[in-house]
Amino acid sequence: MAQRRYFGTDGIRGRSNSHPMTAEVALRVGLAAGKMFMSSDDRRHLVVIGKDTRLSGYMIEPALVAGFASVGMDVLTFGPLPTPGVAMMTRSMRADLGVMISASHNTWQDNGIKLFGPDGYKLSDDREAEIEALMDEDLTQGLAPAEKLGRVKRIDDSQARYVEIAKATFPRRLSLSGLRVAVDCANGAGYRVAPTVLHELGAEVFPVGVEPNGMNINAECGSTHPQALADAVRTYRADIGIALDGDADRVAICDERGQIVDGDQIMALIAKHWQRQELLTGGGVVATVMSNLGLERTLKDAGLSLERTAVGDRYVMERMRKGGFNLGGEQSGHIILADHAPTGDGLLAALQVLAVLVESEKPMSELARQFEPVPQVLENVRHAGGQPLEADKVRAAITAGEQRLNGSGRVVVRASGTEPLIRIMAEGDDAALVRTIVKDIAQAVKTAG
Repeated sequence: MAQRRYFGTDGIRGRSNSHPMTAEVALRVGLAAGKMFMSSDDRRHLVVIGKDTRLSGYMIEPALVAGFASVGMDVLTFGPLPTPGVAMMTRSMRADLGVMISASHNTWQDNGIKLFGPDGYKLSDDREAEIEALMDEDLTQGLAPAEKLGRVKRIDDSQARYVEIAKATFPRRLSLSGLRVAVDCANGAGYRVAPTVLHELGAEVFPVGVEPNGMNINAECGSTHPQALADAVRTYRADIGIALDGDADRVAICDERGQIVDGDQIMALIAKHWQRQELLTGGGVVATVMSNLGLERTLKDAGLSLERTAVGDRYVMERMRKGGFNLGGEQSGHIILADHAPTGDGLLAALQVLAVLVESEKPMSELARQFEPVPQVLENVRHAGGQPLEADKVRAAITAGEQRLNGSGRVVVRASGTEPLIRIMAEGDDAALVRTIVKDIAQAVKTAG
Protein backbone atom coordinates (compact mmCIF):
# COMPACT_ATOMS: atom_id res chain seq x y z
CA MET A 1 0.00 0.00 0.00
CA ALA A 2 1.28 3.47 -0.90
CA GLN A 3 2.29 5.84 1.89
CA ARG A 4 -0.76 7.79 3.01
CA ARG A 5 -0.64 11.51 3.75
CA TYR A 6 -3.59 11.83 6.10
CA PHE A 7 -5.05 8.55 7.35
CA GLY A 8 -3.34 6.23 9.84
CA THR A 9 -4.48 3.05 11.55
CA ASP A 10 -7.49 4.79 13.09
CA GLY A 11 -8.53 7.67 10.87
CA ILE A 12 -6.70 10.99 10.78
CA ARG A 13 -4.94 12.03 13.96
CA GLY A 14 -2.40 14.63 15.07
CA ARG A 15 -1.63 17.71 17.11
CA SER A 16 -4.49 20.20 16.91
CA ASN A 17 -3.89 23.15 14.57
CA SER A 18 -0.88 21.41 13.02
CA HIS A 19 -0.95 19.33 9.85
CA PRO A 20 -2.89 17.14 9.36
CA MET A 21 -5.25 18.16 12.17
CA THR A 22 -6.09 21.64 10.90
CA ALA A 23 -9.36 23.32 9.99
CA GLU A 24 -8.28 23.29 6.34
CA VAL A 25 -7.76 19.52 6.33
CA ALA A 26 -11.08 19.02 8.14
CA LEU A 27 -12.78 21.14 5.47
CA ARG A 28 -11.15 19.02 2.77
CA VAL A 29 -12.30 15.83 4.50
CA GLY A 30 -15.87 17.14 4.47
CA LEU A 31 -15.70 18.15 0.84
CA ALA A 32 -13.99 14.95 -0.35
CA ALA A 33 -15.92 12.43 1.76
CA GLY A 34 -19.15 14.27 1.01
CA LYS A 35 -18.58 14.04 -2.73
CA MET A 36 -17.70 10.34 -2.48
CA PHE A 37 -20.85 9.47 -0.55
CA MET A 38 -23.21 11.60 -2.63
CA SER A 39 -25.03 9.35 -5.08
CA SER A 40 -26.45 10.54 -8.38
CA ASP A 41 -30.11 10.42 -7.29
CA ASP A 42 -32.04 13.47 -6.14
CA ARG A 43 -32.63 12.42 -2.53
CA ARG A 44 -31.18 14.37 0.38
CA HIS A 45 -27.93 12.89 1.68
CA LEU A 46 -27.06 12.82 5.38
CA VAL A 47 -23.93 12.81 7.52
CA VAL A 48 -23.93 12.59 11.33
CA ILE A 49 -21.11 14.01 13.46
CA GLY A 50 -20.17 13.34 17.06
CA LYS A 51 -17.17 14.43 19.12
CA ASP A 52 -15.47 14.07 22.46
CA THR A 53 -14.75 16.93 24.86
CA ARG A 54 -11.50 18.38 23.45
CA LEU A 55 -11.22 22.13 23.05
CA SER A 56 -10.19 21.71 19.41
CA GLY A 57 -13.50 20.03 18.62
CA TYR A 58 -14.95 23.54 18.40
CA MET A 59 -12.56 24.18 15.50
CA ILE A 60 -12.75 20.84 13.69
CA GLU A 61 -16.53 20.37 13.78
CA PRO A 62 -17.51 23.62 11.99
CA ALA A 63 -14.89 22.97 9.30
CA LEU A 64 -16.28 19.49 8.64
CA VAL A 65 -19.83 20.84 8.64
CA ALA A 66 -18.88 23.51 6.11
CA GLY A 67 -17.32 20.93 3.82
CA PHE A 68 -20.28 18.56 3.90
CA ALA A 69 -22.86 21.34 3.51
CA SER A 70 -20.89 22.78 0.58
CA VAL A 71 -21.39 19.62 -1.47
CA GLY A 72 -25.07 19.40 -0.55
CA MET A 73 -25.09 16.96 2.38
CA ASP A 74 -27.42 17.58 5.32
CA VAL A 75 -25.61 17.41 8.67
CA LEU A 76 -26.80 16.28 12.09
CA THR A 77 -24.45 17.06 14.99
CA PHE A 78 -24.61 15.10 18.24
CA GLY A 79 -22.21 16.94 20.51
CA PRO A 80 -20.23 14.77 22.97
CA LEU A 81 -21.03 11.12 22.29
CA PRO A 82 -18.94 7.91 22.47
CA THR A 83 -17.43 6.72 19.21
CA PRO A 84 -19.56 3.54 19.22
CA GLY A 85 -22.65 5.70 19.70
CA VAL A 86 -21.82 7.59 16.51
CA ALA A 87 -21.30 4.28 14.68
CA MET A 88 -24.65 2.95 15.88
CA MET A 89 -26.46 6.19 15.12
CA THR A 90 -25.01 6.31 11.60
CA ARG A 91 -26.76 3.04 10.89
CA SER A 92 -29.97 3.61 12.83
CA MET A 93 -30.57 7.09 11.36
CA ARG A 94 -29.89 5.79 7.83
CA ALA A 95 -27.06 8.26 7.30
CA ASP A 96 -24.74 7.99 4.32
CA LEU A 97 -21.72 8.68 6.50
CA GLY A 98 -20.78 9.04 10.17
CA VAL A 99 -17.92 11.10 11.62
CA MET A 100 -16.33 11.02 15.07
CA ILE A 101 -14.02 13.85 16.11
CA SER A 102 -11.65 12.38 18.67
CA ALA A 103 -8.07 11.36 19.32
CA SER A 104 -9.29 8.56 21.59
CA HIS A 105 -6.77 7.98 24.41
CA ASN A 106 -4.33 10.74 23.35
CA THR A 107 -3.82 13.91 25.37
CA TRP A 108 -6.10 16.91 24.89
CA GLN A 109 -3.68 18.68 22.54
CA ASP A 110 -4.35 16.05 19.85
CA ASN A 111 -7.50 15.40 17.88
CA GLY A 112 -8.64 13.11 15.12
CA ILE A 113 -11.31 12.28 12.56
CA LYS A 114 -12.82 8.80 12.18
CA LEU A 115 -15.24 7.92 9.41
CA PHE A 116 -18.02 5.32 9.36
CA GLY A 117 -19.92 4.01 6.38
CA PRO A 118 -23.73 3.73 6.23
CA ASP A 119 -23.50 0.26 7.82
CA GLY A 120 -21.82 1.75 10.91
CA TYR A 121 -18.46 0.09 10.24
CA LYS A 122 -15.20 2.01 9.95
CA LEU A 123 -14.20 2.69 6.38
CA SER A 124 -11.75 0.31 4.73
CA ASP A 125 -8.21 1.29 3.79
CA ASP A 126 -9.30 1.43 0.15
CA ARG A 127 -12.16 3.86 0.86
CA GLU A 128 -9.86 6.07 2.94
CA ALA A 129 -7.35 6.06 0.07
CA GLU A 130 -10.11 7.23 -2.29
CA ILE A 131 -10.94 10.09 0.06
CA GLU A 132 -7.25 11.04 0.29
CA ALA A 133 -7.02 11.20 -3.49
CA LEU A 134 -10.05 13.49 -3.64
CA MET A 135 -8.68 15.70 -0.85
CA ASP A 136 -5.66 16.58 -2.97
CA GLU A 137 -7.75 17.58 -5.99
CA ASP A 138 -9.31 20.96 -6.79
CA LEU A 139 -12.24 20.91 -4.41
CA THR A 140 -13.83 24.04 -5.84
CA GLN A 141 -15.25 21.80 -8.54
CA GLY A 142 -18.53 19.99 -7.99
CA LEU A 143 -19.88 22.23 -5.23
CA ALA A 144 -23.63 22.29 -4.72
CA PRO A 145 -25.62 25.18 -6.25
CA ALA A 146 -26.99 27.66 -3.73
CA GLU A 147 -30.46 26.10 -3.62
CA LYS A 148 -29.02 22.65 -2.85
CA LEU A 149 -26.66 23.47 -0.01
CA GLY A 150 -26.91 21.12 2.97
CA ARG A 151 -28.85 22.00 6.10
CA VAL A 152 -27.40 21.60 9.59
CA LYS A 153 -29.22 20.60 12.78
CA ARG A 154 -28.20 19.68 16.33
CA ILE A 155 -29.75 16.47 17.70
CA ASP A 156 -30.27 17.09 21.40
CA ASP A 157 -31.39 13.58 22.39
CA SER A 158 -28.44 11.65 20.94
CA GLN A 159 -27.09 10.78 24.40
CA ALA A 160 -30.51 9.54 25.54
CA ARG A 161 -30.72 7.34 22.43
CA TYR A 162 -27.34 5.80 23.16
CA VAL A 163 -28.27 5.21 26.82
CA GLU A 164 -31.28 3.15 25.74
CA ILE A 165 -29.21 1.20 23.20
CA ALA A 166 -26.59 0.39 25.84
CA LYS A 167 -29.13 -0.67 28.47
CA ALA A 168 -30.76 -3.05 25.98
CA THR A 169 -27.51 -5.06 25.72
CA PHE A 170 -27.64 -6.01 29.41
CA PRO A 171 -29.59 -9.23 30.08
CA ARG A 172 -33.18 -8.37 31.00
CA ARG A 173 -33.32 -11.02 33.71
CA LEU A 174 -30.46 -9.35 35.62
CA SER A 175 -30.11 -6.20 37.68
CA LEU A 176 -27.18 -4.25 39.07
CA SER A 177 -29.13 -3.55 42.24
CA GLY A 178 -26.88 -3.86 45.29
CA LEU A 179 -23.63 -3.36 43.35
CA ARG A 180 -21.31 -0.46 44.11
CA VAL A 181 -19.69 0.59 40.83
CA ALA A 182 -16.95 3.19 40.38
CA VAL A 183 -16.70 4.55 36.83
CA ASP A 184 -13.95 6.79 35.45
CA CYS A 185 -15.09 8.52 32.27
CA ALA A 186 -11.71 10.16 31.49
CA ASN A 187 -13.43 13.57 31.27
CA GLY A 188 -14.34 12.40 27.80
CA ALA A 189 -17.22 11.50 25.54
CA GLY A 190 -18.82 9.06 27.98
CA TYR A 191 -18.95 11.43 30.94
CA ARG A 192 -22.75 11.62 30.95
CA VAL A 193 -23.95 8.42 29.35
CA ALA A 194 -21.88 5.88 31.28
CA PRO A 195 -22.96 6.88 34.82
CA THR A 196 -26.56 7.20 33.57
CA VAL A 197 -26.63 3.67 32.09
CA LEU A 198 -25.18 2.12 35.25
CA HIS A 199 -27.58 4.04 37.51
CA GLU A 200 -30.65 3.16 35.46
CA LEU A 201 -29.67 -0.53 35.57
CA GLY A 202 -29.74 -0.38 39.36
CA ALA A 203 -26.14 0.19 40.46
CA GLU A 204 -24.95 2.59 43.13
CA VAL A 205 -22.61 4.66 40.98
CA PHE A 206 -19.49 6.58 42.01
CA PRO A 207 -18.39 8.62 38.98
CA VAL A 208 -15.00 10.25 38.51
CA GLY A 209 -13.56 11.96 35.46
CA VAL A 210 -16.92 13.57 34.68
CA GLU A 211 -15.95 17.27 34.71
CA PRO A 212 -14.53 17.98 31.24
CA ASN A 213 -13.11 21.45 30.59
CA GLY A 214 -11.68 20.89 27.11
CA MET A 215 -8.14 20.35 28.39
CA ASN A 216 -8.42 17.53 30.94
CA ILE A 217 -9.53 14.60 28.77
CA ASN A 218 -7.42 11.50 29.64
CA ALA A 219 -5.41 13.67 32.08
CA GLU A 220 -4.26 11.25 34.79
CA CYS A 221 -7.58 9.45 34.48
CA GLY A 222 -9.43 6.96 32.31
CA SER A 223 -8.35 3.59 30.97
CA THR A 224 -4.84 4.78 30.12
CA HIS A 225 -4.25 5.98 33.69
CA PRO A 226 -6.15 3.35 35.72
CA GLN A 227 -4.59 4.33 39.04
CA ALA A 228 -7.32 6.97 39.42
CA LEU A 229 -9.93 4.23 39.09
CA ALA A 230 -8.13 1.97 41.55
CA ASP A 231 -8.05 4.82 44.06
CA ALA A 232 -11.78 5.44 43.55
CA VAL A 233 -12.60 1.75 44.05
CA ARG A 234 -10.77 1.73 47.37
CA THR A 235 -12.18 5.08 48.48
CA TYR A 236 -15.80 4.13 47.78
CA ARG A 237 -15.40 0.43 48.65
CA ALA A 238 -16.77 -0.44 45.22
CA ASP A 239 -17.40 -4.00 44.03
CA ILE A 240 -15.93 -3.18 40.62
CA GLY A 241 -14.39 -0.28 38.75
CA ILE A 242 -14.83 0.67 35.10
CA ALA A 243 -12.50 3.06 33.26
CA LEU A 244 -13.22 4.36 29.75
CA ASP A 245 -10.90 6.31 27.48
CA GLY A 246 -11.54 9.68 25.88
CA ASP A 247 -14.00 8.48 23.26
CA ALA A 248 -15.29 5.53 25.34
CA ASP A 249 -14.45 2.84 22.81
CA ARG A 250 -12.06 1.05 25.16
CA VAL A 251 -12.28 -0.08 28.76
CA ALA A 252 -10.21 -1.22 31.72
CA ILE A 253 -11.75 -3.06 34.64
CA CYS A 254 -10.64 -2.89 38.27
CA ASP A 255 -11.51 -5.52 40.87
CA GLU A 256 -12.62 -4.72 44.41
CA ARG A 257 -9.00 -4.87 45.59
CA GLY A 258 -7.84 -2.25 43.13
CA GLN A 259 -6.17 -4.67 40.70
CA ILE A 260 -6.43 -3.73 37.01
CA VAL A 261 -7.87 -6.17 34.45
CA ASP A 262 -6.75 -5.67 30.83
CA GLY A 263 -8.53 -6.40 27.57
CA ASP A 264 -7.09 -9.89 27.19
CA GLN A 265 -8.52 -11.01 30.53
CA ILE A 266 -11.85 -9.36 29.70
CA MET A 267 -12.05 -11.21 26.38
CA ALA A 268 -11.25 -14.51 28.07
CA LEU A 269 -13.93 -13.91 30.72
CA ILE A 270 -16.64 -13.01 28.20
CA ALA A 271 -15.64 -15.77 25.76
CA LYS A 272 -15.89 -18.53 28.36
CA HIS A 273 -19.15 -17.14 29.73
CA TRP A 274 -20.69 -16.91 26.26
CA GLN A 275 -19.40 -20.39 25.44
CA ARG A 276 -21.24 -21.82 28.47
CA GLN A 277 -24.40 -20.02 27.40
CA GLU A 278 -23.96 -21.14 23.78
CA LEU A 279 -23.81 -17.51 22.66
CA LEU A 280 -20.28 -17.49 21.24
CA THR A 281 -20.05 -17.76 17.46
CA GLY A 282 -17.11 -18.50 15.18
CA GLY A 283 -15.57 -21.03 17.54
CA GLY A 284 -13.29 -18.53 19.23
CA VAL A 285 -12.10 -14.95 19.53
CA VAL A 286 -10.37 -12.47 17.21
CA ALA A 287 -7.54 -10.41 18.70
CA THR A 288 -4.41 -8.65 17.46
CA VAL A 289 -0.78 -9.66 17.33
CA MET A 290 -0.31 -7.80 20.63
CA SER A 291 -2.60 -10.01 22.71
CA ASN A 292 -0.80 -12.13 25.30
CA LEU A 293 0.16 -15.70 24.50
CA GLY A 294 -1.62 -16.66 27.73
CA LEU A 295 -4.95 -15.69 26.13
CA GLU A 296 -4.26 -18.01 23.22
CA ARG A 297 -3.40 -20.86 25.58
CA THR A 298 -6.44 -20.47 27.84
CA LEU A 299 -8.79 -20.32 24.86
CA LYS A 300 -7.17 -23.43 23.41
CA ASP A 301 -7.72 -25.23 26.73
CA ALA A 302 -11.41 -24.30 26.46
CA GLY A 303 -11.60 -25.69 22.92
CA LEU A 304 -11.63 -22.24 21.36
CA SER A 305 -9.38 -20.63 18.75
CA LEU A 306 -7.63 -17.26 18.75
CA GLU A 307 -7.44 -15.53 15.37
CA ARG A 308 -4.84 -12.74 15.21
CA THR A 309 -4.88 -9.59 13.07
CA ALA A 310 -2.86 -6.42 12.61
CA VAL A 311 -3.25 -3.82 15.37
CA GLY A 312 -6.45 -1.78 15.10
CA ASP A 313 -10.01 -2.69 16.01
CA ARG A 314 -11.01 -2.06 12.38
CA TYR A 315 -8.90 -5.06 11.32
CA VAL A 316 -10.30 -7.13 14.16
CA MET A 317 -13.84 -6.37 13.01
CA GLU A 318 -12.99 -7.21 9.40
CA ARG A 319 -11.77 -10.66 10.46
CA MET A 320 -14.79 -11.12 12.73
CA ARG A 321 -17.20 -10.37 9.89
CA LYS A 322 -15.33 -12.67 7.51
CA GLY A 323 -15.22 -15.58 9.97
CA GLY A 324 -18.57 -15.17 11.71
CA PHE A 325 -17.08 -14.29 15.12
CA ASN A 326 -19.10 -12.19 17.55
CA LEU A 327 -16.32 -11.44 20.05
CA GLY A 328 -12.97 -9.78 19.44
CA GLY A 329 -10.78 -6.97 20.60
CA GLU A 330 -7.42 -5.72 21.72
CA GLN A 331 -5.32 -6.02 24.85
CA SER A 332 -5.69 -2.25 25.25
CA GLY A 333 -9.39 -2.69 26.01
CA HIS A 334 -11.06 -2.26 22.63
CA ILE A 335 -13.69 -5.01 22.94
CA ILE A 336 -16.02 -5.62 20.01
CA LEU A 337 -19.35 -7.32 20.69
CA ALA A 338 -20.60 -7.79 17.15
CA ASP A 339 -24.11 -8.81 18.24
CA HIS A 340 -24.53 -5.35 19.74
CA ALA A 341 -22.22 -2.84 18.04
CA PRO A 342 -20.21 -2.41 14.82
CA THR A 343 -17.09 -1.16 16.62
CA GLY A 344 -15.36 -1.34 19.99
CA ASP A 345 -17.51 -0.15 22.89
CA GLY A 346 -16.04 0.19 26.38
CA LEU A 347 -19.35 0.58 28.17
CA LEU A 348 -21.02 -2.39 26.45
CA ALA A 349 -18.01 -4.57 27.24
CA ALA A 350 -18.20 -3.47 30.88
CA LEU A 351 -21.88 -4.41 30.98
CA GLN A 352 -21.01 -7.95 29.85
CA VAL A 353 -18.44 -8.20 32.63
CA LEU A 354 -21.06 -6.96 35.08
CA ALA A 355 -23.46 -9.63 33.83
CA VAL A 356 -20.88 -12.33 34.63
CA LEU A 357 -20.26 -10.73 38.03
CA VAL A 358 -23.96 -10.74 38.90
CA GLU A 359 -24.65 -14.26 37.63
CA SER A 360 -21.58 -15.85 39.20
CA GLU A 361 -22.13 -14.23 42.60
CA LYS A 362 -18.33 -14.18 42.94
CA PRO A 363 -16.15 -11.17 43.73
CA MET A 364 -14.47 -9.56 40.74
CA SER A 365 -11.05 -10.56 42.06
CA GLU A 366 -11.97 -14.22 41.50
CA LEU A 367 -13.14 -13.56 37.95
CA ALA A 368 -10.34 -11.21 36.93
CA ARG A 369 -7.53 -13.76 36.55
CA GLN A 370 -8.76 -15.95 33.72
CA PHE A 371 -5.21 -16.95 32.82
CA GLU A 372 -1.61 -16.37 33.90
CA PRO A 373 -0.08 -13.91 31.44
CA VAL A 374 3.14 -14.91 29.74
CA PRO A 375 5.92 -12.38 30.52
CA GLN A 376 5.56 -9.65 27.90
CA VAL A 377 7.78 -6.61 27.42
CA LEU A 378 6.84 -3.54 25.38
CA GLU A 379 9.07 -0.65 24.37
CA ASN A 380 8.39 2.31 22.09
CA VAL A 381 11.33 3.88 20.26
CA ARG A 382 10.85 7.30 18.70
CA HIS A 383 12.45 7.87 15.32
CA ALA A 384 13.09 10.84 13.06
CA GLY A 385 11.41 9.42 9.99
CA GLY A 386 12.27 7.10 7.14
CA GLN A 387 11.92 3.32 7.31
CA PRO A 388 14.00 2.06 10.27
CA LEU A 389 12.35 -1.37 10.07
CA GLU A 390 13.96 -1.83 6.66
CA ALA A 391 17.50 -1.49 8.09
CA ASP A 392 19.58 -4.67 7.94
CA LYS A 393 20.67 -4.41 11.58
CA VAL A 394 17.04 -4.13 12.75
CA ARG A 395 15.96 -7.12 10.69
CA ALA A 396 18.90 -9.10 12.01
CA ALA A 397 18.04 -8.25 15.63
CA ILE A 398 14.43 -9.35 15.11
CA THR A 399 15.52 -12.65 13.51
CA ALA A 400 18.00 -13.30 16.31
CA GLY A 401 15.31 -12.69 18.93
CA GLU A 402 12.91 -15.10 17.27
CA GLN A 403 15.60 -17.75 17.07
CA ARG A 404 16.43 -17.37 20.77
CA LEU A 405 12.78 -17.88 21.72
CA ASN A 406 12.85 -21.11 19.71
CA GLY A 407 9.09 -21.34 19.26
CA SER A 408 8.26 -20.67 22.94
CA GLY A 409 7.24 -17.05 22.44
CA ARG A 410 6.71 -14.26 19.94
CA VAL A 411 8.36 -11.07 18.68
CA VAL A 412 6.26 -8.29 17.14
CA VAL A 413 7.87 -5.12 15.83
CA ARG A 414 5.78 -2.55 14.00
CA ALA A 415 5.59 1.12 13.15
CA SER A 416 2.88 3.11 14.92
CA GLY A 417 0.13 4.29 12.63
CA THR A 418 -0.45 7.49 14.62
CA GLU A 419 2.98 8.57 15.95
CA PRO A 420 6.65 8.43 14.81
CA LEU A 421 7.30 5.38 16.97
CA ILE A 422 8.54 1.85 16.47
CA ARG A 423 6.64 -0.43 18.84
CA ILE A 424 8.59 -3.48 20.01
CA MET A 425 6.98 -6.39 21.83
CA ALA A 426 8.38 -9.75 22.83
CA GLU A 427 6.89 -12.42 25.05
CA GLY A 428 7.86 -15.85 26.27
CA ASP A 429 8.10 -18.01 29.36
CA ASP A 430 11.63 -16.73 30.19
CA ALA A 431 11.16 -13.14 31.39
CA ALA A 432 14.88 -12.30 31.45
CA LEU A 433 15.31 -13.51 27.87
CA VAL A 434 12.33 -11.49 26.71
CA ARG A 435 13.74 -8.30 28.27
CA THR A 436 17.09 -8.89 26.58
CA ILE A 437 15.50 -9.43 23.17
CA VAL A 438 13.48 -6.21 23.39
CA LYS A 439 16.54 -4.28 24.56
CA ASP A 440 18.63 -5.57 21.64
CA ILE A 441 15.96 -4.72 19.04
CA ALA A 442 15.41 -1.27 20.56
CA GLN A 443 19.13 -0.55 20.38
CA ALA A 444 19.20 -1.61 16.74
CA VAL A 445 16.29 0.72 15.94
CA LYS A 446 17.98 3.63 17.72
CA THR A 447 21.21 3.00 15.84
CA ALA A 448 19.30 2.87 12.56
CA GLY A 449 17.90 6.33 13.30
